[in-house]
Amino acid sequence: MVATSAPYGLRPIENPSGLVRPRALPNAIASGYATNIYKFQPVKLTTAGLIAPVSSTEDFVGAFAGVSFTDSTGRRRELPNWVASTTLGATDLVAYFWEDPNIEYTIQSDATLAQTSIGDEANFSNLTAGSSLTGLSAATLSTLVGSGVQGQMRILDKYYGIDNDWGDAYVIVRARIATHQYTSNKVAF
Repeated sequence: MVATSAPYGLRPIENPSGLVRPRALPNAIASGYATNIYKFQPVKLTTAGLIAPVSSTEDFVGAFAGVSFTDSTGRRRELPNWVASTTLGATDLVAYFWEDPNIEYTIQSDATLAQTSIGDEANFSNLTAGSSLTGLSAATLSTLVGSGVQGQMRILDKYYGIDNDWGDAYVIVRARIATHQYTSNKVAF
C-alpha cells in the first residue's frame, strides 16, 4: 500500500516506438530566468521558443530532463534542474525535455484513486514544488475531472510496482499527456 506521499513528478517510462529520449533545445532558458525548473516537472514551449514551467490546466509539451551550460565563472555545468536566477557565462545552454506525445509517464496522485479512474483525466497539483537537494519535481496529480471534461493527464492504468494498488492513499499511475501542445486535446471518457 502506498501510504506515503513521495512525489517525483512526471517520470517517462515507455513509448510505443521503444525510444524514450529527451530532446535537446539550445538556448531554451534565458540567463537569469528567475523560476526553478525541476527534473520531471511538466513544461511548455513559449511563443519565444523557450522552456517554462506549466501552470494548472495549461497545455504543455512534456517533462523537463535537465540542462547543461557554462556558468558565469566559466565552469561547465550538467544539472538535473534549472536553479532560479542562474547567470550564464556563455550562450551555450542546452535544455533537455521529453516531448513525444506518445510517451507514457508515471506520476503519484495526491489522493486515492480507483480502477474506475482508467480513461479519466486529472490536472496537476504541486506544480512548482521540488527539491533543491535532488533537483526533482514534486508535482502530483489532483482529483479527477470527470467524463466529458478536459484534464492535463489521461490515466491509463495503475503502475505495477511493489505495494501500489487502486485505493491506496497515494496511487502511482501510468498516464499520457491529454493536453499536449503538438496534438488535439481529447476529453475524458
